[in-house]
Amino acid sequence: MNRRGIIFVVMVCVVSMFVLWGCPKKSEVTSAPQQKETAAPKEEPKAEQAKPAEMPAPKEEVKERAASANEGLQPVYFDFDKAFIRDDAKAVMKANADWLKANPKVKIKIEGNCDERGTKEYNQALGQRRAASAKKYLTDMGVSASRISLISYGKEKPVCTAQTEECWQKNRRDDFAAEK
Repeated sequence: MNRRGIIFVVMVCVVSMFVLWGCPKKSEVTSAPQQKETAAPKEEPKAEQAKPAEMPAPKEEVKERAASANEGLQPVYFDFDKAFIRDDAKAVMKANADWLKANPKVKIKIEGNCDERGTKEYNQALGQRRAASAKKYLTDMGVSASRISLISYGKEKPVCTAQTEECWQKNRRDDFAAEK
């Protein structure tokens, strides 16, 4: 090969490495909402089966329970193009972990969000990394990983639409939502 050919191959390798570095590492994170599949009901422990059957709650009551669950969980915010839990967010994450430990039956979905800058694909991956970072933080604090699901909305769910740093900061977040 001549010198140009070698330089070309090296440049392709370097660019490929940077592209792959930004791709999500785990497949457990989804990038779009999926419909839940109906699964066969799991057998409950015998102590649970001894209790009388409860009436299903009306839809309004279910919404109230979900809203009260969300009241105990606060969002965390991220720096531009970063997915690590900031020092100022650690207290919020501890409070979220404590709330989840106090409410062991609640399952949550961590929703990764980004500001409008960057491509749709890049922000989807960044939102996934942010949600995965929050999940790892919660599991390190003793919350069961089986209670946490992840989703990335990328830049699709902004809470603020002005093109200012203050607004972009509000959109770089993880929301914690109780699953229904």
